[in-house]
Amino acid sequence: MGVRNKKYCSFQMPENEEQWLCESKKFEEKWDFPHAVGAIDGKHVAIQCPPKSGSEYFNYKSFFSFVLFALVDADYNFMFVDVGCQGRISDGGVFKNSQLYDNIEKGNLKLPPPSPLPNSSIPSPYVILGDDAFALSDSLMKPYSGYHPQGSPERIYNYRLSRARRVVENAFGILASVFRVLRKPLLLETENAKWVVMACVYLHNFLRRSASSSRLYCPVGALDTEENGEVTPGTWRNEVAPASLLGLKKVPRRSNSTAKDIREAFATYFMTNGAVSWQNDYA
Repeated sequence: MGVRNKKYCSFQMPENEEQWLCESKKFEEKWDFPHAVGAIDGKHVAIQCPPKSGSEYFNYKSFFSFVLFALVDADYNFMFVDVGCQGRISDGGVFKNSQLYDNIEKGNLKLPPPSPLPNSSIPSPYVILGDDAFALSDSLMKPYSGYHPQGSPERIYNYRLSRARRVVENAFGILASVFRVLRKPLLLETENAKWVVMACVYLHNFLRRSASSSRLYCPVGALDTEENGEVTPGTWRNEVAPASLLGLKKVPRRSNSTAKDIREAFATYFMTNGAVSWQNDYA
């Protein structure tokens, strides 16, 4: 791999089963999605055309970019970021080329073993939440595709997953809202541009670390808020759409039967023991 294709990764993830269980508990308490340990997404970061790069960084939206791929916790903090994958690659492709995916495949994340969901007896694995750009797997849950009738298990599941995934949308939204350098193409040498993005991510986590700095960085109303299922959009959503941090291309991917069974178990749970009183009003 040439120097211009170099990627940068940052890890601030749990290091053992107990710490992952703490992250999962936050998703259960804040977002009513037990056994979730994080939400992933990827965004294009617009750049000037790198010298002698051909079409490597030219994406499907017809501009040059590299990708900021991230795993976000229940409190909008970045646990893992991968910066620098060429913009022509899809969400799922970026994930499969990341150190996070490699660690999951090799079992190096030290996730807790499957255990029953609350008030249930069927063991379920601990999972990451993604959108329909990613491949469904034993460790990654995504929405059901297509249209589903109101009140159906598939539609309720999609609503509950989308609700929990809002953490990664808000993390990217606040990042672009505060660090205005990300709101336009970065007119820098590509490697320097990657370092700028990494610096923004580190500052995001640093500013959210204490209550005082977090109140300044994310004042009341900046993030989405919710009460009994009714969402009040965060002020970052009122910003003019940035030139950077745009969504990646979605590519249909096949899923294995075990992963589908796990998703069905979550869907059934959300219709029974894990139901919330207001879900039928919004799904």
